[in-house]
Amino acid sequence: MTAIRGTSVDIPTQDGTADAYLAHPDDHSPRPAVLLYMDAFGLRPSLRRMADRLAENGYTVLVPNVLYRHGQAPLVELPDFIDTSERPDLFERLTPLIRSVTSERAERDADAYLHWLADCPHAADGPVGVIGYCMGARLALRTAGSHPDRVAAVAGFHGGRLATDTPDSPHLAVGRITAEAYFGHADQDPSLPPEQIERLEKALTKAGVSHRCEVYTGAPHGYTQEDTSSYHPEAAERHWRELLALLERAL
Repeated sequence: MTAIRGTSVDIPTQDGTADAYLAHPDDHSPRPAVLLYMDAFGLRPSLRRMADRLAENGYTVLVPNVLYRHGQAPLVELPDFIDTSERPDLFERLTPLIRSVTSERAERDADAYLHWLADCPHAADGPVGVIGYCMGARLALRTAGSHPDRVAAVAGFHGGRLATDTPDSPHLAVGRITAEAYFGHADQDPSLPPEQIERLEKALTKAGVSHRCEVYTGAPHGYTQEDTSSYHPEAAERHWRELLALLERAL
């Protein structure tokens, strides 16, 4: 098994310093870079393990705390296992922080993260992959649209509110995307109803983006997150197969 080095790093942005986790093979060889956007519960051990798994497959992975304007992660105390009963209280505290990451701030932050990776000695020159979970899927879409010259692969899993009827809906960025895209939707997900899935698919097709959107039958929102009651092992492993195949093709 590939030896992995994981470290905490600080990323300067226009609005402060973002704390982040960096994982890469411990062999002093630059590897293709992947920017991993967190879900609502944020940078925590389970996300670090996901970054490590990607690193074991030959990538240098950066996981920023996108809520850094409100402090370093964790911003709220999280149990080792996040059960359904605990979600309302957590979301009551987290939702205002999540909403503070406007589209303008998200694009500024993406610029900072990608510049940092470009200077990182563990990251190879060339295009990067961007992936996101839950709220992170929205950030991944925005990043691929705002940095088409840098992003060659974009993926989102159980993303919510990807194609709303608001003027800053993430799906409106697809016209600028040059990356190959993959989205794994959860069919038990009220945050992404069928009409939004259809709207995203139509937008990607109209823009000529090479893409595949799939609905994972029986999977709830959050199906990839092993430290939550939403974890769905079969859907999670399917996501890993699709994600690694996408990165291998594009990077």
